[in-house]
Amino acid sequence: MKLKHGKLSDEIYEYIKEEACFLLEKYDVRCMPISGFEIAIKMEIIIVPYSSLSEKKQKWALEISEDGFYYEDNEKCFGQEFIYYNDIDKSYARQNMTILHEIGHCVLDHTGENPNQEEIEAKFFAKYIIAPPVLVDKINPEWPDEIMNFFDVSPEAAGYAFEYYQNWKRFHYAYGDYTPYERRLLRLYNKYSA
Repeated sequence: MKLKHGKLSDEIYEYIKEEACFLLEKYDVRCMPISGFEIAIKMEIIIVPYSSLSEKKQKWALEISEDGFYYEDNEKCFGQEFIYYNDIDKSYARQNMTILHEIGHCVLDHTGENPNQEEIEAKFFAKYIIAPPVLVDKINPEWPDEIMNFFDVSPEAAGYAFEYYQNWKRFHYAYGDYTPYERRLLRLYNKYSA
């Protein structure tokens, strides 16, 4: 399915949301805020902070990405997956979002064949999994700051999550039902669905 003006088709958005929810279920991720570090460890992905690299390798990593990147070593480590992330000058919220973004590349089986679409998909995956609207609804925020504090995201991410939540809320209350994956998320996070 092709991109339309930097957006994905509704089918792809739904597929990504389903995959994000499946991942949380599969690895029994129940803690709030949702941690990319926890998910990566449960997926047996090795997470490598830039600060642990030699000066030469830090330069190499920063040339690849200011934030972080996913790497699968098929030569030396027989398919071992790595996520390198910038812990030198990025906040925890940014680091966590970067790791979730890179997990998105892994989960969505990105190959690099269509890098623009893959980046949009991974960005949406991270945005969705960090603060799924059905869980945001449990705190019923009036302001983005409430999302920022509860889900431990940056002010920018909280703004996007709040806007996305407002759109979800209008749609949800107009049609009055949860999707199957939203119902599964509510069961997984049942302490927030009371």
